[in-house]
Amino acid sequence: MVDNNTIMGLGKCVECGAKETDGFSCYEMFQFPLVWEHNDPELYALHFWLVSCYMIQHPSNYTEEGYKLMVNLFTEAYDNEWHTEYILRRNRDLVSKIDKITNPLPNNKRKRRYRNWSMTIEEIYISGEASS
Repeated sequence: MVDNNTIMGLGKCVECGAKETDGFSCYEMFQFPLVWEHNDPELYALHFWLVSCYMIQHPSNYTEEGYKLMVNLFTEAYDNEWHTEYILRRNRDLVSKIDKITNPLPNNKRKRRYRNWSMTIEEIYISGEASS
């Protein structure tokens, strides 16, 4: 299966290893928590962490500069226990200084490398939206 952001091979994402679940690629599963957080302000406060984790696990979707920026920002934010408002302000400032974040190459031309992760978007999707 191929969508605009991932390539699934043998039922798994070739980059993060998430298993195709309910017919969804890892990118399609990623869309579910994005919707869930818009229904719950507490979840939305974690938006940066959700998006950056997905980005870090799928480097082929981003420019080298954009990827390094996200990894560095994630590390600094985590290590320094930054508040969401500060992270978002810092992210806007950093992104404004680089040319592109997303990889301009067509999906089938991007280099992909599998890395083993202890958790992928699959686990979040399977857990489902928490009900209040």
